[in-house]
Amino acid sequence: MKKLPLYLLLTAGAVVMIYPLLWLVGASFKSNDEIFSSPWFIPSSFDLSVYARAWKTVTPHSMGHYFLNTFLIIIPKTVFAVISSVLVAYGFARFDFPLKKLFFALLLGTMFMPAIVTVMPLYLMWSAAGLHDTYIPLTLPSLFAAEGAFVFMLVQFFKGVPKEFDEAARLDGCGNIQLLVYILAPCIRPVIVSIAVFTFLWTMNDFLTPLIMISSVEKYPLSLILRLSADSTGDGYEQRKIIAMSVIGLIPSIAVFAAAQKKFISGITAGGLSG
Repeated sequence: MKKLPLYLLLTAGAVVMIYPLLWLVGASFKSNDEIFSSPWFIPSSFDLSVYARAWKTVTPHSMGHYFLNTFLIIIPKTVFAVISSVLVAYGFARFDFPLKKLFFALLLGTMFMPAIVTVMPLYLMWSAAGLHDTYIPLTLPSLFAAEGAFVFMLVQFFKGVPKEFDEAARLDGCGNIQLLVYILAPCIRPVIVSIAVFTFLWTMNDFLTPLIMISSVEKYPLSLILRLSADSTGDGYEQRKIIAMSVIGLIPSIAVFAAAQKKFISGITAGGLSG
């Protein structure tokens, strides 16, 4: 009973946090007038045909086509970001080399540089290379640990793993890569999962970079087709259709987050350090 007020407070907070999502789902069934006149999320009627219309989009392609385009960007970018960030952080945390502190300082400096500053130079560079309107500009930079924040976070976790683990593994004949894969990586599994989730969600929500790098509608990711559909008035502006597209577009992010949350907890219990 002593914890009842705390549970009530947490429940109230959870309702406040989840209500926008409930409203989004409910609004996908509302008319334009009902959307802007009622803050309550339950619609007056349910018409699932809006989701069938939303799936078709305003282009000759369905949302399935744009989901595929999005995953063609997200999957390699996530894999590249995790592998490159782990390798670079491993080098900074466990090896000594000339100008190490300078390079690490430069890496940290990139964390304070606004992303918008690099958009135009990157556009000019990829255009000069003939790679504009391809997915390479959206995925290839991740192969070189483009997110300094991920490397910095991993370095701190690597430093938290006792070096006695390294010495014991080397006595058993482990090389540098084996040490990383079989000893260190399991110890920092939670942060690796976090990097994968962050990369997935950020890429899923990214609008500006694909807008600049991709010019063909058939190559658009989901974020751009949502914007294109919101701008289209050819079949009459139907707000709930756009909201229904947003609900469909949220499904992968929610699924990944839910799955990663479970793995995150299991990673802490299985591979976390104590003492």
